[in-house]
Order: sequence, then C-alpha cells, then structure tokens
Amino acid sequence: MTIRRDIRYPFAIDAASGQAAQTDYASHVDQMIRQILLTDPGERVCLPTFGAGLRRLLFAPMNSSLGATTKLLVTQALNLWLANQITVKDVTVRTANSTTGGPVSGPPLPDGAIAIQVTYVLIETQSVTQTEVQVI
Repeated sequence: MTIRRDIRYPFAIDAASGQAAQTDYASHVDQMIRQILLTDPGERVCLPTFGAGLRRLLFAPMNSSLGATTKLLVTQALNLWLANQITVKDVTVRTANSTTGGPVSGPPLPDGAIAIQVTYVLIETQSVTQTEVQVI
C-alpha cells in the first residue's frame, strides 16, 4: 500500500527538489483545518465566504456564550469546507479563565486569547485525530 502524499498547505517550494512541497494526508488535513479557522470571511477576494471568522471573537466578552459561539462557528466552517475529508466529533474552547465543551489541558493562555481543540475523524483512514489552534 502506498502512502498518500498531498501538496503542503500553505503552498511552498521544496528547496531540495525545486517542486511543490508535499506532506502526508493527515498533516495536509491538519493544515487545511488551521487555514479555515484562522481565515476571516472576506479575506480571500475570489472566495469571500471562506473561513470561520474567529478573530472577530477576540474582542467579545469572555463568558459562556463565547464558547458556544466559537463552537458553532468552528463546526459550521469545517462542515462546509471539509465535509468530504473529516467528520467533526467535538470542539472544545478554552480561554484564559474558562473551558467550554470538556476538559482541556495546556499552558496558560494570555488574556483575550482563545484555544480551540477540534477532535475529528479522517474519513479516508477512519482515524480519530485532534488539532489545537490558538487565536491570539
């Protein structure tokens, strides 16, 4: 069985070969998740609805509704843009003073930062994977 290789996100040139840099499938999907979560709608001229828009939440009040709103934005964006690659199982949101959606450990966050942990199933391999993204 051959190991699937995909073009790296974000795109880069491999210095050794001079061709498009490649990565394994699980890393490729992880990179796509990060790109979706850290892109604001309207940021891409040719794809204005792309992204989750999480940066606009950085100035929202840090209360329980922030966690619910973040979970909703993350789940909707990933289900819209990666429905053929992943199935989202859980989204946990952590701020400097609270956690929403389940226990998450990690280093302390700076004031105003949001850490999002996404648990998902890679459809192609049926493996459960986690990715954490910090929005600062």
